[in-house]
Amino acid sequence: MGIIDFFLNLLSDPRGAIAGWIITLGAVWVYTPLFLIVFVETGLVFFPFLPGDSLLFAAGVFSADGGGLHLGATLLVFYAAAILGNTSNYWIARFFGKRIIDSGKVKALTPERMAKLDSFFEKYGGLTIVITRFMPFFRTFAPFIAGTGHMNFAKFTMFNAIGGISWVSLFVLVGYFFGGVPFVQEHFEVIVLGIVAVSVAPAVIGAVKAALNGRKKKA
Repeated sequence: MGIIDFFLNLLSDPRGAIAGWIITLGAVWVYTPLFLIVFVETGLVFFPFLPGDSLLFAAGVFSADGGGLHLGATLLVFYAAAILGNTSNYWIARFFGKRIIDSGKVKALTPERMAKLDSFFEKYGGLTIVITRFMPFFRTFAPFIAGTGHMNFAKFTMFNAIGGISWVSLFVLVGYFFGGVPFVQEHFEVIVLGIVAVSVAPAVIGAVKAALNGRKKKA
């Protein structure tokens, strides 16, 4: 139950989690859990539910003056976590991808999501790695699918760096510049939920469209 409570608290209140880490771990070691959460979300196909967007935003808020984090360090730690995470995911797929898919143990890696990612790769090519950075679940699975044969490593690395830097910069800097606004401070939980909702929206819309198209074909 301890690990479940940890993830539930992190999902519901990333600001409270970071504040607790700053107090207990100090100004240097606080970056360790921040790095690990983003690395695991992007690097291990088994953890697509971790709160990447809201965590980046909350860390940006704490990177403002007096917040306990340093903006430059926050950005560098998250850049490294995002890029290395995707790289790890790519190589896991390169060596074990077919075995993992065939095992059926990754329930979130549904045939519908795989088909959606296949169509993304066909339509956008390497830009898929950049686009899916801003889509929960898909950002975890895109490097995995790329590693199963959609992209060579050099090309993947270039788009991985572009996507990782863009994603981290957007959410951290939005938190940094706007986190101190009184309205944001007073309605932080609602805003975090809004960030999650906006991030998840493309995946939900895609799932609904796929379901409707499936019904039309059956009809």
